[in-house]
Amino acid sequence: MSLKSCFCRCAPQHLTNLCGSKSCSVWITEPVFVVAGHLGCPTQALRKPRGTYFRQKAVLVILCASVSQCRRFDYRPKTDPYCQARYTFCPTGSAIPIMKEEDVIEVYRLQAPVWEFKYGDLLGHLKIMHDAVGFKSSLTGKNYTMEWYELFQLGNCTFPHLRPGMEAPFWCNQGAACFYEGIDDAHWKENGTLVLVTTISGTMFNEMAKWVRHDNETGIYYETWTVQASPDKQSVVWFDSYECSKFILRTYQKLADLGAVFKKIQTNYTSIILFSGEPVYLGNETSIFGPVGNKTLAAAIRDFYYPFKPHRTVREFFVDLLKIIDRVILSHQFYLFYNLEYWFLPMKFPYLKIIYEEVPLPTGIKTSFDV
Repeated sequence: MSLKSCFCRCAPQHLTNLCGSKSCSVWITEPVFVVAGHLGCPTQALRKPRGTYFRQKAVLVILCASVSQCRRFDYRPKTDPYCQARYTFCPTGSAIPIMKEEDVIEVYRLQAPVWEFKYGDLLGHLKIMHDAVGFKSSLTGKNYTMEWYELFQLGNCTFPHLRPGMEAPFWCNQGAACFYEGIDDAHWKENGTLVLVTTISGTMFNEMAKWVRHDNETGIYYETWTVQASPDKQSVVWFDSYECSKFILRTYQKLADLGAVFKKIQTNYTSIILFSGEPVYLGNETSIFGPVGNKTLAAAIRDFYYPFKPHRTVREFFVDLLKIIDRVILSHQFYLFYNLEYWFLPMKFPYLKIIYEEVPLPTGIKTSFDV
């Protein structure tokens, strides 16, 4: 969303021209309260519970670009031993090397079907793709791969565990960058893409490496879903995903900011989209599941997530699939966990869609108005 989209409903008449529409989702009327964003995250306009003091006049809130930006953190917390990966995260990972300033480094776009190592091109037919970036040093001849993905597999990042004796759903949803020597040409070429997109200097590579470390330490939670108001291209994006392709897009933009000039080639990326009316803020883990939390809401959230658990039998799978269809499609309900907070999504047709959409390579430095 552009900054013009950053105003919500019910504003004074003379300000509606900034949006171009009275229904633009930024003007807010009381009863509401405002929660400041965190480290570049947007300010959010949230409905205030009954009985709490609030001002009676309309309040104008400027959101930083979109209600959907991911929260940044001061540091990466340690993972809980309960979270276990079926496939070890970044098994051959290594430190990012310091390149010589005069080096000329080729940058490659890498893309292959998700879980290609196990299922081949099966998910490629559905355009469910994984993205990475490759580098080749002209001075040393060495190749490197860099990618960002979930620490404990996709299912754990998308849905929580319901552990006995714990009121709140338990999430194993961290993601992180992985850098390692070598490019597996067969993996990327056979069912995907391996193509040169730009060349950079050793100095630019080293600056990018510093950015990667900061990005990796402050953007730590994987988010599968993009949530939109409709399938229209100009639709409001309520929440944006935070996954492998977003890391690659940020990396390309950082290289462009450093002066890289990209080739003019088409680049497409996968998004898994939920379609929803205006989301309703519910609270965080403490306010919902804590000692003085909302027991009814807590039970509803746990009940919603229960059918998404791993299944031991085919019968269990189909029984729970029917429950999911009833809840999401027939009852139009979805509970989203985003930035450590819970939101209710009033689902609407077409409910869910996987798209493989073009996102052009960057053409220059991004200004504050392009965020």
